[in-house]
Amino acid sequence: MAILLALFSAALWGTGDFEGGRLAKRLPAIAVTGASQGLGLVFGIAVALISHQWHSPLLGPEGYLQSAIFAGVSGYLGLVALYAGLSTGRMGVVSPISSLCAIVPVAYALLRGEHLPLLQGVGIAVALVGAFCASGPELSSTLPLRPLILALGAACGFGTALTFMAKGSQINPLMTMVAMRVTTLIISAGIAAKRRSFGGLRRSDIPRLSFIGIADFSANALVGIASTLGLVSVVMVLGSLFPIMTAILAFRFLHERLHSVQYLGIILAISGVALVSL
Repeated sequence: MAILLALFSAALWGTGDFEGGRLAKRLPAIAVTGASQGLGLVFGIAVALISHQWHSPLLGPEGYLQSAIFAGVSGYLGLVALYAGLSTGRMGVVSPISSLCAIVPVAYALLRGEHLPLLQGVGIAVALVGAFCASGPELSSTLPLRPLILALGAACGFGTALTFMAKGSQINPLMTMVAMRVTTLIISAGIAAKRRSFGGLRRSDIPRLSFIGIADFSANALVGIASTLGLVSVVMVLGSLFPIMTAILAFRFLHERLHSVQYLGIILAISGVALVSL
């Protein structure tokens, strides 16, 4: 079950990132991130009220709030960097590097004493390489600096967010995600108030922003739940396969041609998932 939830979260993440990257070509990445995260919060509060899942310790060493705040800040910075990078059109630089975000929570889990069987360790390595290749890396000697920096920022932000998400999810996955969105909403509101602008958002953008926010919240919640059902190192790697979905959607709707290395990456990612499942 943990593997299925992690893979489904990757599909949702990749779809949301694809739509967010498209929207960020017209609007500032900060505006897209803030609005979508706010709408995701509305969805999360509704789910929490319906499911009655808000009864958990909030503060102290047994509470989820501290982990949620750290996850919210780092995840917000990662999303801004990702959308800004994707909006440059350098998907071949940004997506592959951002897909390596799983290295951070995997390293943390292993340092904390999590035991990883050899076969699953090999599967994790193969899946990570597959995600990198499936994103369509630009294999050239000269990489543009700006999207490279944005990609590294996205990877570090997402990796740190995943680590704290897993920690908070051990107490309450759903409320950890809700508190994350409250954090990002406060950040976004502060930026909007300082700039006295909503970044050019229009009412017609609300459906797309809602989809992005709900997809991102759902993906976060699913990977959080999965981390309580299986090995954190395995779950986080499978959840980080989201660039594959982004690449497939870009091929289908933007008519971006898949290169040989991307087909190889998809095969490697599927092989890695198979090894992990064993």
